Amino acid sequence: MNGEPGLRVLVVDDHDVVHWGFRLLLTEQPWVERCLSAQTGPEALELARRYDPHVALVDLFVGEESGARICADLRELSPDLRVLLISGAGRISPSAARAAGASGFVSKDWGAQDVAKAVRMVGLGMSVFTPLEDQPAVPLSEREREVLELVATGATNSEIGRHLFLSRHTVKEHTSALYRKLEVRNRAEAVQRAQRMGLIG
Repeated sequence: MNGEPGLRVLVVDDHDVVHWGFRLLLTEQPWVERCLSAQTGPEALELARRYDPHVALVDLFVGEESGARICADLRELSPDLRVLLISGAGRISPSAARAAGASGFVSKDWGAQDVAKAVRMVGLGMSVFTPLEDQPAVPLSEREREVLELVATGATNSEIGRHLFLSRHTVKEHTSALYRKLEVRNRAEAVQRAQRMGLIG
């Protein structure tokens, strides 16, 4: 290990093949002391409590859970833990990733050694972010952004209306506009796409 302390790495993803691939990749690195695997947020928190990992590699979407939320929970539990968000399809803006407490974001499109290098860099206290030039800007009005934030909390149209002093009909118009601009069909897709684009944390 050339005198360099080994890193304990926690992989948080809901796909077995991804776990297998990362475990294979990371355990062969001389600077990795141990590779842990979790498939849910609660499991990740339990492993973090038990093994005190240095770096967590967290998928942006772990089943129905938000990787950014898992990142924030892990950092609250262990402020010294460094988190690297990763995704195959989605994207998150550097500002949204940092707001969740992440030290970086990489794509699964990267080569294996590049991902390993990113894990090591984050473990050494650096930040790693991919450029977002492929993300088109979505022109949302201030009111649409407010509605979107409340949709992300799970609020109903009635609850959103009461919070923003709007009629249910007006809220429905705003959500319809959001679906059209984000090119989605329902609330769940709207929240997922907005998170991927960094429009919400």
